[in-house]
Amino acid sequence: RIIAEYIWIGGSGIDLRSKARTVKGPITDPSQLPKWNYDGSSTGQAPGEDSEVILYPQAIFKDPFRKGNHILVMCDCYTPQGEPIPTNKRYSAAKVFSHPDVAAEVPWYGIEQEYTLLQKDVSWPLGWPVGGYPGPQGPYYCAAGADKAFGRDVVDAHYKACLYAGINISGINGEVMPGQWEFQVGPSVGISAGDEIWVARYILERITEMAGIVLSLDRSQSGATGTAPAPTPTTAPSR
Repeated sequence: RIIAEYIWIGGSGIDLRSKARTVKGPITDPSQLPKWNYDGSSTGQAPGEDSEVILYPQAIFKDPFRKGNHILVMCDCYTPQGEPIPTNKRYSAAKVFSHPDVAAEVPWYGIEQEYTLLQKDVSWPLGWPVGGYPGPQGPYYCAAGADKAFGRDVVDAHYKACLYAGINISGINGEVMPGQWEFQVGPSVGISAGDEIWVARYILERITEMAGIVLSLDRSQSGATGTAPAPTPTTAPSR
């Protein structure tokens, strides 16, 4: 038997939730997994009097935390009647990507995800003096050194964990602000690009949790220079 960690997007549209269950393994395809449910009133996705939300497994990845045959499962969310709930954007995306005209183009996506690492007790970026601001931008971008690169152990652990999971993570770099980093996912085809970026975010949440550091994808969280956009270049292979 193996552990399957079911992951889904919460009510804010950016928060990630998960819970684990024991299933017969090994699992090689999400269709082998059972649907599951959760209390949507506790995630802002359903009213208290009708709170059941159903998880549909959509993509599987190797679990970099438990390892072995254990898996991470990216899910989307439905009512008990089988209708996608309002925060389920994957449903509409999957319909687009499965259209024969779109599938024939084999669209490739590369996604860049910026993020900021925050000191847990004060919610202030790593490398910043508490309540103050760092020096001018310039020394920190793609830098090395204890006075310029803050949180590299977390960044490298995330990079390795994504590779282990089977995510097509293509690189990382330090950004212009202390405590700010970026990773890139892709090129990935169609809907898999979305699944991979969300699971990469989940893995980063777990690693920062273990490190006692807060992850922010919020531009306003830094209080100064920008952070957190996820630019998404797209292309199609030449024929």
